[in-house]
Amino acid sequence: MKLHEYACLDATGLAALIRRREVTAREVAELAREAIALANPKINAVVETYDDRIGGLDETGLGDGPFRGVPMLIKDVRGYEKGRKVEFGSRLAQGYVCDDDTHLAEMFRAAGLNILGRSNAPEYSIATSTENLLYGNTSTPWREGYSAGGSSGGSAAAVAAGVVPIAHGSDIGGSIRIPASWCGGIGLKPSRGRVSAGPHIDEGGFGLAMNFVQTRTMRDTAAMLDCLSMPQPGDPFHIPTPDDGFMPWLKRRSEKLRVAWTAAPTMDAPVDTEVAAAVEATANQLADMGHVVEQADLVFDQEAASEMMCSIWFFGFHKTLDKIGNKTGRVPGPDNLEPVTWEIYQRARDMDPYEFLDGLAWLNQARREIGRFFSRYDVLLSPATAQVSQPHGRYGLNLPGLSAEEYMVLADEPVQFAFPYNVAGTPAISLPLAMHSSGLPIGVQLGAGPAREHLLIALGAALEEAMPWADRVPPLHVTKL
Repeated sequence: MKLHEYACLDATGLAALIRRREVTAREVAELAREAIALANPKINAVVETYDDRIGGLDETGLGDGPFRGVPMLIKDVRGYEKGRKVEFGSRLAQGYVCDDDTHLAEMFRAAGLNILGRSNAPEYSIATSTENLLYGNTSTPWREGYSAGGSSGGSAAAVAAGVVPIAHGSDIGGSIRIPASWCGGIGLKPSRGRVSAGPHIDEGGFGLAMNFVQTRTMRDTAAMLDCLSMPQPGDPFHIPTPDDGFMPWLKRRSEKLRVAWTAAPTMDAPVDTEVAAAVEATANQLADMGHVVEQADLVFDQEAASEMMCSIWFFGFHKTLDKIGNKTGRVPGPDNLEPVTWEIYQRARDMDPYEFLDGLAWLNQARREIGRFFSRYDVLLSPATAQVSQPHGRYGLNLPGLSAEEYMVLADEPVQFAFPYNVAGTPAISLPLAMHSSGLPIGVQLGAGPAREHLLIALGAALEEAMPWADRVPPLHVTKL
């Protein structure tokens, strides 16, 4: 197999070749290493590779799942493996080694994936853009110096550039969908409880966070959802899964859905006119498919949410960093934390616990409002991001003089449509359905009610056929470098 052939295959296609013994898992891993060496100087998506899973790969140790032998990257955050480093994009955590596996890593390996390295992420996955002082900035493969999004930007950029066909992402406020939008890939945030966060925590981010993957095709998305929708011992919630899994929904087209669409801002920040036009074009396409489509706005005050969530996201944050510092022999401070992160640390340290309770009350009220909306509609169509990719330096954590609240409001301006689904615990997906006149991709978001990922799989597959994106190849793709 040649590198250009490898870089154009999705995970399902690559797994089929390995299964038929047309190529070995070790050969594929070596091609991934070659792709990283070629693309990383331009996009800076990968921060570490594991030689024991490339040149030293023991193929007998791979899981027997549908992705056996397919190379992937794990985000430099909480998808960690025992004995491997996780540094959270932070100088404070540099050299931190994990003591245990997550269930997520176990399920990735059971699916047959070959986790051969770590992808870049902003410090503690806080930022809208993947920029950090430890490893540097990650560019979208569509333009060097422009953001891959955050916080799963390293993974999304690597997938879009053909480095690996699939990569881990996590999402507490859009961190899977934002990079998918800015890199031109697919990013699904599953429902609350769909993918286990165990064993050491019951839920990520008090129920706001969810793990999944970045992909290029809907079939990879559906197959991976089947692999990860497996409740683990002691999980606090088990949610409904289609009796026959998610893969059959790739071909189901008959159900007529009630679809609302909007491109109206949810805060005092504009939506790019071409982004809005892409949403409207998608609405027209869904209407042509026979769905009942109408314009309707979800009432959600993103600016208030950005400020309120500082009391949720960062409750106890200082304790987490103190624990990391104890293990790495460092004391948290401005010499090893970026300016915004240091402000957040101090805010968390001085937080009145009643702020956290007020935040929980706000979450409950907001969930009820979102729930009422989805009692009237099956799906909400909107921008995934209000703007296309922005230059580095605009949304990173290395911005002095901002409070936690000020940064969150700033950082949420381009990504204001993502957070309602974290609040509600419901699924949402970003699809690369259009291109901007600037040459950057436009992500369009579909969201649904609780445990209704199957609807998003069906609609995503239908749109992949009607508004295809497979032929769009970014300038910083492995085949062009």
